[in-house]
Amino acid sequence: DYLDNGNNKMAIQQADKLLKKHKDLHCAKVLKAIGLQRTGKQDEAYTLAQEVAALEPTDDNSLQALTILYREMHRPELVTKLYEAAVKKVPNSEEYHSHLFMAYARVGEYKKMQQAGMALYKIVPKNPYYFWSVMSLIMQSISAQDENLSKTMFLPLAERMVEKMVKEDKIEAEAEVELYYMILERLEKYREALDVVRGKLGEKLTSELQSRENKCMAMYKKLCRWPECNALSRRLLLKNSDDWQFYITYFDSVFQLIDESWMPPLEEEHSSEGEVHYSIEQAVKFIEERITEESKSSRPLRGPYLAKLELIRRLRHRGCNDEHKLGDPEELMFQYFKKFGDKPCCFTDLKVFVDLLPSSQYTKFISQLLEVIPLSTTAESEIALPDDIKALQQHLCVVQLSRLLGIYHAMDKKQKLTVVRELMLRYRHGLEFGKSCLKTELQFSDYYCLLAVHLLLDLWLEEGEEMAVWQCLTLLEEGLSHSPSNAQFKLLLIRIYCRLGAFEPVAELYSSLDAKHIQHDTIGYLLTRYAESLGHYAAASQSCNFALRFFHSNQKDTSEYIIQAYKYGAFEKIPEFIAFRNRLNSSLHFAQVRTERMLLDLLLEANISTSLEESIKSMSLSPEEDDIPWKDLRDNRDLTVLFNWDPKDRDISEEHRKLSLEEETLWLRIRSLTLRLVSGLPTLSHTIQPKNSEKTAENGVSSKIDTIRSLLQQLEAAVDSGKKFLEQKIQYPVLGPPPTRMAGFFSNGSCQCQTSLFYLVSDIYELDTNGLEDSAEVQERIGNSFKSLLERLTDLFNKCKGDLIEVRDGTLKTHPNLLENLVFFVETISITLWVSSYCDSVLRPFKSNLQKKKKKKKESSVAMPPVFTHFLDYVTDLQTLTSNVIDHIKGLEIILTALKLEDLFLKDTLLLQEEKKFTKTVQGKVQSSYHHSVQEIGELLKKRLDTIKKLKI
Repeated sequence: DYLDNGNNKMAIQQADKLLKKHKDLHCAKVLKAIGLQRTGKQDEAYTLAQEVAALEPTDDNSLQALTILYREMHRPELVTKLYEAAVKKVPNSEEYHSHLFMAYARVGEYKKMQQAGMALYKIVPKNPYYFWSVMSLIMQSISAQDENLSKTMFLPLAERMVEKMVKEDKIEAEAEVELYYMILERLEKYREALDVVRGKLGEKLTSELQSRENKCMAMYKKLCRWPECNALSRRLLLKNSDDWQFYITYFDSVFQLIDESWMPPLEEEHSSEGEVHYSIEQAVKFIEERITEESKSSRPLRGPYLAKLELIRRLRHRGCNDEHKLGDPEELMFQYFKKFGDKPCCFTDLKVFVDLLPSSQYTKFISQLLEVIPLSTTAESEIALPDDIKALQQHLCVVQLSRLLGIYHAMDKKQKLTVVRELMLRYRHGLEFGKSCLKTELQFSDYYCLLAVHLLLDLWLEEGEEMAVWQCLTLLEEGLSHSPSNAQFKLLLIRIYCRLGAFEPVAELYSSLDAKHIQHDTIGYLLTRYAESLGHYAAASQSCNFALRFFHSNQKDTSEYIIQAYKYGAFEKIPEFIAFRNRLNSSLHFAQVRTERMLLDLLLEANISTSLEESIKSMSLSPEEDDIPWKDLRDNRDLTVLFNWDPKDRDISEEHRKLSLEEETLWLRIRSLTLRLVSGLPTLSHTIQPKNSEKTAENGVSSKIDTIRSLLQQLEAAVDSGKKFLEQKIQYPVLGPPPTRMAGFFSNGSCQCQTSLFYLVSDIYELDTNGLEDSAEVQERIGNSFKSLLERLTDLFNKCKGDLIEVRDGTLKTHPNLLENLVFFVETISITLWVSSYCDSVLRPFKSNLQKKKKKKKESSVAMPPVFTHFLDYVTDLQTLTSNVIDHIKGLEIILTALKLEDLFLKDTLLLQEEKKFTKTVQGKVQSSYHHSVQEIGELLKKRLDTIKKLKI
């Protein structure tokens, strides 16, 4: 009970009391171990657990408790050993055998699962156990590296095992038929799979709607049996003329048959599935009949009308002249709008077909739609407004189509601002219809507000209108106050605040989105891309933790899903779960967050609260190891999460996705190599060896410096690739993927600073191995490196100078690039200090040796090698530079605090009183965020300054 309530200390005490009375009570020992594990004493817990496990317990309580403990330790492989021993002692226990099977499932031991399944079936001949074994064979075939082996050994064996059950008429459940179908499909025995589905076994497929028909259709397609495909889809459409997937199959098959010039046989049936349509005339007639049927149905169906447009599109694509038989697309879309315009789906339905309209007709088409919407003018408003929600939906659909057809894009600045005013008027009027909405529901007119913001974004990014971006934020914050659950408002606010360099409001917005499970991978990039680069280190740590917690728990959770799938016979889901797990493990975002999190931890802690060596050790980092699956990286980002009504030529394209993935991968490679180079620094450090082991130590360390030099070459290559990539000057769409930090990293000089630092490491190492004698050349090289490094750092600092927020012509302008440069400066200074402390560790022993010599010879004239003076000058200059940056940051803090933003926009008479309130909020948020960033950066730099002071040799 204590453990369940989280009172672990009391649980340990109770277990100790029990153990005093009964020394050998296994279960009490294990419960105590769980308590120890949960209070952070992992080693003690493990020792105690192994004591019990060594005795090979067979009582259920001890086994269950040990299973819980090993799961919490993330050591599922130990559970298998536990039950292997239990099964040996109690060979006929069904329970222990099934626990053993599930333990193997957790670690993915498919071969052993197959054997365990059969052992179970022998003890208790139940069908599910037999099929567990069959499924494990399929899993062996999926995980086999050699496809040939999978098709010649594992799958045929699985097929034979199922056939045996079929012959003996022992197939009982639907899951067993599904499994048989799965095996045949994987063996590409499509004809046999079709026979199974259409035969007596197929009658068991009842859990999903149209399960048999869908499986038949899939096999007909694989076998290119187009007549059957056509007849089956035709038959299913007669049953339900609103099922879109069957229209697609119907059209695909009709055109395949036309291309093959197929003719029906004279005497017999058209096909085993019934009548076949094999000409355009038949298809046109069939669709017209569906529309006539639809007009008689009690509820309106969209399928037949959209099918007509789809057929026109396909005929156009083939260059046929038969499309006129179906009518004019413009007229058809107009009629469709009249019938379904009040449904929110009307826009997305028509969006697919707008390319059927000639561009010269766009304006006429929109006017035609506007004419049929019932709008009425009132005395107060100069524009006609809808009287009910239906009219509002219709009008919204037209506005969205206007944006999609590029009508708004063609307007000039003045016209755009007029449209923005009109849309906001309509938005505020529409709020009246949503007065009874709950907080979790969206307002009916929210899209008006979003569209207005999109227009303002155009003005900001294409015409450089600074005022527009503040208005975007103002309108979105206003929208959010009426519709607190609108994710689109929040996502757009996140993107805009980040572009302005204000991260503080973003963290709160993101957490209110309440991202669940997989969303940490698909939209997590919105958060992790900006947190650290805008100087919010604490928030960056937190956002990385969110993501990593999800990725790590995915491992454990997926095993549980797989076990449930076995228990309930959902066999076809098991390969899907495994594919899902693999996809997450090779996620680009996972690799990025892992790398950035470790760099961030080093930045905040290494040589401040713990030594660099300890920090690297606690992360189990090693320069030789690269755990990123470069070849299999998957981009799981959802780049279309923000609604967007842009025409195709402005929207995010496949090309943009490819380029963004390439850019992200290049940047990840640079970051990963930087991390590995830093993790190599402690391995070079001085260790005093006994005399006789000099040789081995030298070999050990020399391979370490070789690793550093090889990583440095790889970093140079990655930087070159990055520069080549940036030469393309790619512009992503406004709401497309955010660019990486790579461009800033190159342009502000951080890159040159960091690479030259790692070259310096190589020179210092050379000095360390060869000693001070005859090293004038190396010493001079080191001296020059120190000088050029300081020049570069000063340049980098100069690029951080300037006002972060300035007031220009009554509007605010932010300079997020200065903030990003400051963050890069702090990172580069940190690497500089880690390298400097390595220099220090090499030079210190030399200096003390020289001083000993001096004392022995009693001479004052032992010359100090120049490298010491170089180093001392360099450290002094470094200290001065860092102090200057800290002063600069203090100056920024003072300016930011003194900025009086209230007076700014209030002069603008265009703003309504309502808007003025939100404008104030928005500006306050940006100002506060910048202030916060500057404070965090300043705090970290002060800590770094303290470490510089310790560097005087």
